[in-house]
Amino acid sequence: MSAAQSQEAQPQASPMTSERLLGVLTALVAETRPGRVARVGLGSHLERDLGLDSLARVELLLRVGIEFGCSLPEAALAEAETAQDLLRFIATASGEEHSPTVADASTASGPISVPTQAMTLVDVFEWHVQHHPQRTHVLLYGSGGEGGEFRPEAISYADLFEQSRRIATGLVTRGLLPRQTVALMLPTSRDYLSSFFGVLLAGGIPVPIYPPARLAQIEDHLCRHARILANAEAVFIITVPQAKGVAALLRREAPSLSEVLTPAELDSEPIELLYRAQADDIAFLQYTSGSTGDPKGVVLSHANLLANVRAMGAACEASSDDVFISWLPLYHDMGLIGAWFCPLYFGMPLVLMSPLAFLSRPVRWLRAISDHRGTISPAPNFAYELCARKIADADLQGIDLSSWRLALNGAEPVSPATLQAFGERFAPYGLLGEAITPVYGLAECSVGLAFPALERGPLIDRIEREELVNRKCAVPVSGSDGQAMCVPACGRALPGHEIRIVDAEGCELPDRCVGRLQFHGPSATRGYYRNPQATQALISDGWLDSGDFAYTVAGEIYLTGRVKDLIIRGGRNLYPYELEQAVGNIPGVRKGCVAVFASKDARTASERLVILAETREQEASVLDDLRQKISDAALDEIGMPADEIVLAPANSVLKTSSGKIRRNASRDAYENGLIGAPTVPARQQMLRLGVASLRARLGEAARRFGRRVYGVWCWSVFLVLGVPTAAAVVLLGKLLRSPASGRRLVHRAARLFFALAGIRLQISAVADLPTVPHLLLVNHCSYLDALALCAALPPSRAYAFVAKRELVEQPAIHAFLSALGTLFVERFAASRSAEDVDEIAAALRRGQNLVIFPEGTFSREAGLKPFRMGAFVAAARAGTPVVVAGLCGSRAILRDQTWMPRRGRLALTVGSLLAPAADDWSAAVGLRDAARKEMLGLCGEHDLER
Repeated sequence: MSAAQSQEAQPQASPMTSERLLGVLTALVAETRPGRVARVGLGSHLERDLGLDSLARVELLLRVGIEFGCSLPEAALAEAETAQDLLRFIATASGEEHSPTVADASTASGPISVPTQAMTLVDVFEWHVQHHPQRTHVLLYGSGGEGGEFRPEAISYADLFEQSRRIATGLVTRGLLPRQTVALMLPTSRDYLSSFFGVLLAGGIPVPIYPPARLAQIEDHLCRHARILANAEAVFIITVPQAKGVAALLRREAPSLSEVLTPAELDSEPIELLYRAQADDIAFLQYTSGSTGDPKGVVLSHANLLANVRAMGAACEASSDDVFISWLPLYHDMGLIGAWFCPLYFGMPLVLMSPLAFLSRPVRWLRAISDHRGTISPAPNFAYELCARKIADADLQGIDLSSWRLALNGAEPVSPATLQAFGERFAPYGLLGEAITPVYGLAECSVGLAFPALERGPLIDRIEREELVNRKCAVPVSGSDGQAMCVPACGRALPGHEIRIVDAEGCELPDRCVGRLQFHGPSATRGYYRNPQATQALISDGWLDSGDFAYTVAGEIYLTGRVKDLIIRGGRNLYPYELEQAVGNIPGVRKGCVAVFASKDARTASERLVILAETREQEASVLDDLRQKISDAALDEIGMPADEIVLAPANSVLKTSSGKIRRNASRDAYENGLIGAPTVPARQQMLRLGVASLRARLGEAARRFGRRVYGVWCWSVFLVLGVPTAAAVVLLGKLLRSPASGRRLVHRAARLFFALAGIRLQISAVADLPTVPHLLLVNHCSYLDALALCAALPPSRAYAFVAKRELVEQPAIHAFLSALGTLFVERFAASRSAEDVDEIAAALRRGQNLVIFPEGTFSREAGLKPFRMGAFVAAARAGTPVVVAGLCGSRAILRDQTWMPRRGRLALTVGSLLAPAADDWSAAVGLRDAARKEMLGLCGEHDLER
């Protein structure tokens, strides 16, 4: 008989049988893991997905047998890993027909569905890995080779997920705890992608910051980021090797920073990670541009991000058929959320290159769109201006932009002139006018807030300049008015979000009245990280202040400027952006390098209008002529001259990481006399950094040497004490046939070991241990736990340990533990586990005190793992109470997969006495839940069962 015929000959289960089985399974999961969000399906793994350990599977088979009136074979316990497996055994026992599982029809290419039920970014990532692991997620371009040629690297979902797991393991093994922050100071690369999700998989919170770009601004770079790291309380920085010396200097102002790491240093063999973030947990912190003395970390939860991604996808009609092209930096919200998380969610391929690749040759962006038939690609206004004005016609040969359906323009003020110039320049290359799409967003709303209607193209409002300045009204003018101010529409609020315009008193304004733009919706942040004052200023009555002035027309928003950049002079409200553009268009002035701001006059206390412009000109006559042209431009644009015009060398106008003008910071530099001041030579800066790096490395080497010496000392003490103690215990066990003498000897040896190792053992409430027979439950973190309990627990109470049966295969260890009266139990084989539970219950009925680690095992990952049911079923059957205790500090001293102990403190705290309510499964579950709640409060670890 062929394999196919054999399969056809097997009994098959009906759809009704599948539904009944899932009903039984769902009820057991709900009872055993109350509050656990688990989608129960035929393919659900009983232990990994549903949290049913070997004993719970025994209970499941009993219930299945009752439900179907049949007896399942013992093989079902050992072989059934999913509900689908159970169906085969049910079909065999009942003679029904079993429908074969339908294979996943998704392929590595073509349209796919989206993870609509995902609650976190990790859920989204895992969904794609499960459904189409080999599908290309990212086509990553490196730095161009000779002639500017690119060679993209295809990265599949599975490849990136595996590398992220390795990074996550490295972080966990170095002690990263859930909800701790990790700074990422990496360029666009595979390492960045895997490190970001590595932090998420490890339970941490990524904090993207940009790496140093120019030597001339290293001092400013360090100063700004030290404040960010201090505010975020980052414990690690993941960075490139070349930046480790730079990052080492940040420790001075960021005392929480414990280690500076590279992705290569974190690469580790993956371990199972149990921590799962929830929808409302922080996904990452996005630090906004603004005052360098008061960094604002926007708190964005997984729910915020997924709400924003889904809303933007609906507005763009995004699907897996789209091709996303991006060079935007991944440390900025537009590049991270808009250009990475959106393609990730919708399963569209992302063609990614670094910002430097674009800036060095802007045509690379357009060529990537042409070569890959890109459909969606965003960029800030300056990029469109750069392409429209700077790319030579010869570089555009063969480029076809007809596939580009959404050329999104956001992240900075949108210039109508740029929109027009870009559209006219590239229309001959297939660019459709309706593809040009101004949008509006901000980090406080994840990234996107307003999008226009599709396929409409730019909508420009022409308004009277004087009415805007004097009356804050957007009065439309005819097309013949040469003094009209042009303002582009940025669309309507995304689905599920609302926008309103209010005056200074918070009253909502009608159309064409300029006021502060406020918003709310599911993408909105809950506030700024560790900055309650800024959060209070941000949110009022559920509405968030965008910090922008705007007006509305027919539901669409029109931005007129930033609130903090508003200049009030002579009773008039002046917006600096248009004046900066006008000055930037003057020959001799560096385009995009002009800052207009108000500065206090120390003598009169009034505000002075200052224009700071960069130029490479040096001759006095040329500079005088340039000042006159700038003054004339100010008269033309705002109707008044500037009080002071400052012509400064390159890099004097300060900018954010995304290229926006930092007007307040530039004003501070101007007022402190720093404009034009000579910078520290790059060689001197690098020498200073080198010295600091060397000092940091020498300090780290000294600490490593000290840790190694301490570890060798601990092992020497352990061997000197442990070997003769173990031999004596085995001998006493054979001679006296009683473990009592051996327990006393181990107790004294363990206390002596901790004293000689300099490990302080703090014991609380041990005197309160009951005199009646009981089961002592302790959390499990390290190989050190058993030794700590031997030292802490009084030998007069005659505690016996319950250990894993695998130790039987190690004769020396088995002989030693047996001499101490240890019981050995099976952790994995369900049939054997049921017998072991009966053995534990019998020992408790005989009046024996037992110590059990209910987690069953430990790992490098911090957190209280799911409890196995054996101890609780045994206690319920024996009617014996349990005592809960919490052990702290052992994981930090000797973490799993490490062999060199570190200095530390141990603390054992004994908690409540809990009695089972009955002797059935429900009573055991109730006892387990009560014990877990008690232990979480005692051990100081987070809950990995959430």
